[in-house]
Amino acid sequence: MSDTTTLEVATELHDRLTALAAARGLDLSAYLTELTTAQENEAGLARAARAFDEAVRRPGFREGFEHDFGPASGHAGSRAA
Repeated sequence: MSDTTTLEVATELHDRLTALAAARGLDLSAYLTELTTAQENEAGLARAARAFDEAVRRPGFREGFEHDFGPASGHAGSRAA
């Protein structure tokens, strides 16, 4: 059994979260775990997007990417074999 703690929230918020959990067939703990995982994933994707945006500004990055993967614009077929 994992460690647990008590989280105090307004009754209205508890009721809303419980209803959302029930609609997904989950108990409140499982629902909060699911929400937390989704937020962690979203934050990770945001960090990755920022890192990619920074990388494409580096000199030569776009050319290297296009050499290895084709045009970044998504137009297939313009890369010579």
